[in-house]
Amino acid sequence: MTGVPASAAGGSTGAQGARGAAAADGAASEVSGTAARSSAPAPGPEGGVRPARGGKLTAAAVNQASVWNVANLLTMLRLLLVPGFVMLMLADGGYDPAWRSFAWAAFAVAMITDLFDGHLARTYDLVTDFGKIADPIADKAIMGAALVCLSALGDLPWWVTAVILGRELGITLLRFLVIRYGVIPASRGGKLKTLTQGIAVGMYVLALTGWLATMRFWVMAAAVVLTVVTGLDYVRQAVVLRRRGIAERAAALGEKEA
Repeated sequence: MTGVPASAAGGSTGAQGARGAAAADGAASEVSGTAARSSAPAPGPEGGVRPARGGKLTAAAVNQASVWNVANLLTMLRLLLVPGFVMLMLADGGYDPAWRSFAWAAFAVAMITDLFDGHLARTYDLVTDFGKIADPIADKAIMGAALVCLSALGDLPWWVTAVILGRELGITLLRFLVIRYGVIPASRGGKLKTLTQGIAVGMYVLALTGWLATMRFWVMAAAVVLTVVTGLDYVRQAVVLRRRGIAERAAALGEKEA
């Protein structure tokens, strides 16, 4: 019987061992590659990377936590002051100077927080969807409550309340109608209107007599004039913004068809 040389047998055994080691390495590489692919973020549409589920939950938690920032807390405080102001305003028949002073203090705090919450939100990047909705509601709630109380007590003509509240609600609705075309920025006239309204209403909340009572009449008259003038200006801006938006959409559609 022909024998196989020891060197050849050793070489064959070594080759088989090498092939086995290579196969084991390949299997290990395949397993590690599969694990890497499973841990890597899945590709999203158009070659983008789809965020991991944990990332979505974390982002949602951060956004939810950001609602409880100092700007939104001031807005919430202003909302809570509305029923308190009404109770103070109407306490003891609504004509007690002491209760009216307390009501004025609540109104003043609400107006001051209105000045600070928006500034803080813009300065420190605390703008949230809640703030965008709650802030204008709080502004109109405290002002509307004061105007209605004053008119109900006979201190302020109802037509003044109707003009101011009608303008505020109308401009708010107008902003929503044209928001698809852009945002109407707050003007200096609008800010002056808000300041004048706050001063005038605050003076009417206080039980003033003499020349101060006469002065508050003229301050309220200036507030009404600014309310009407700035309201008409917002309407003009809305019309211009809508026309511009329609023209830009028509131009973009024409370029797309061409």
